[in-house]
Amino acid sequence: MDEKSKMQAEKHLTGTLVLSVFTAVLGFFQYGYSLGVINAPQKVIEAHYGRVLGIVRLDRHATNTSREDGTIPVPGTEPWGGTEGTFAPPANINDDLATSLHMLTMYWSLSVSVFAVGGMVSSFTVGWIGDRLGRVKAMLVVNVLSIAGNLLMGLAKFGPSHILIIAGRAVTGLYCGLSSGLVPMYVSEVSPTALRGALGTLHQLAIVTGILISQVLGLEFLLGNDKLWPLLLGLSGVAALLQFFLLLLCPESPRYLYIKLGKVEEAKKSLKRLRGNCDPMKEIAEMEKEKQEAASEKKVSIRQLFTSSKYRQAVLVALMVQISQQFSGINAIFYYSTNIFERAGVDQPVYATIGVGVVNTVFTVISVFLVEKAGRRSLFLAGLMGMLISAVAMTVGLVLLSQFAWMSYVSMVAIFLFVIFFEVGPGPIPWFIVAELFSQGPRPAAIAVAGFCNWACNFIVGMCFQYIADLCGPYVFAIFAALLLVFFLFAYFKVPETKGKSFEEIAAVFRRKKLSAKAMTELQDLRGSEEA
Repeated sequence: MDEKSKMQAEKHLTGTLVLSVFTAVLGFFQYGYSLGVINAPQKVIEAHYGRVLGIVRLDRHATNTSREDGTIPVPGTEPWGGTEGTFAPPANINDDLATSLHMLTMYWSLSVSVFAVGGMVSSFTVGWIGDRLGRVKAMLVVNVLSIAGNLLMGLAKFGPSHILIIAGRAVTGLYCGLSSGLVPMYVSEVSPTALRGALGTLHQLAIVTGILISQVLGLEFLLGNDKLWPLLLGLSGVAALLQFFLLLLCPESPRYLYIKLGKVEEAKKSLKRLRGNCDPMKEIAEMEKEKQEAASEKKVSIRQLFTSSKYRQAVLVALMVQISQQFSGINAIFYYSTNIFERAGVDQPVYATIGVGVVNTVFTVISVFLVEKAGRRSLFLAGLMGMLISAVAMTVGLVLLSQFAWMSYVSMVAIFLFVIFFEVGPGPIPWFIVAELFSQGPRPAAIAVAGFCNWACNFIVGMCFQYIADLCGPYVFAIFAALLLVFFLFAYFKVPETKGKSFEEIAAVFRRKKLSAKAMTELQDLRGSEEA
């Protein structure tokens, strides 16, 4: 960012803008908290499920073979990867108990994955609710889902806990699916062009902060114990209440007021609140231009988004950046980290995993300052290449771990580097670049489609990774390395730089690429006809 842009950005950074963006990204904090909170108390909650379902002994002193948490220790039931609390029934166990343990695993898997199902379902309604109610009112209304879902989980001990937790996670997923579309839409529309990228990275910062806080609170001596785990699961309801009351102080998106509702004076008032004493006419003129374009292209449905050649390249980029975020292997890194730290001789691997979470958060903060300086495309490419190299190092470290003990340290370093490079680009950029790629007309539909794609990929990774890891063992990261190479090549050739550009300028980049591709095709056809 040059000196002039820096001065302009500082001028536009008002208290109302800070409050509005902070309030909006509380939705992403809840998303991150919900992603991370279910992992730490897994063993405790599974034991409770077992007691409710009659799978484990209620009296742990009834036999000298029961574990401290009441589950029955069966030889050969240690899980792959060293994750505690998951059981694979051995061959010599009776069929009834084997069925019961499978049922316990099924309920737990459903408790984890139903969150993503809720997000997938609700993500398609983002455009409709955002346009129907407005950005601020829509965020207010959907907070009711978050509060209701967290109440169900917080009261899980007072009823059938497995049903209440699954229902609570599903309702919370519905909220997060809506929020993950509404928040980027609102933040991109209230942010000045000079700050759009930096403020956009706050989505990812809120997510990793939510994950980190859930990891810390999930420690056994805090809330991750048999008495307090319902409070741990339902605690993000506090953030939902805070967001609800703060939203009452936030101005509506001026772009929504001007372009969708045609309320010029209200849009000016909103801009003055967000920008301070700056003259709003320059942005009003830009909105007018965008409004005319939106009027000429009519309302864009999800179907039109895919069938119209005008949006094809932008939609492809929007979907691929979401796929690259989820299929990069970041979830696998967090899955493997505790086991790798154990094998490296770390006494308390859970604290080392929290250390990864801290690094995750720190480098997300750094990316806030980098994204406007280096640009979206450059950081995205650098992040993907760094993750690719780290994934190769991770594969080498895991494969040779049994032969060379020091390879565990190679794996540890690779974990931290992988996380760092993820937060430099592939982590934060997909959340806001979609809103930058589209003008007002197709934006709600594009955000809905991109959100569904992100949630669907999240669900696929959550459901399939265990089976793939069992099949491939330490070579699982070679698969991610290959995928990262594909994502890097796609980004290099297809993803445009959106830093400091208006929506019209970004659309012009795609038009030039389309014309260039068309000209190349015509040239090849001409050469072919001449040769014939």
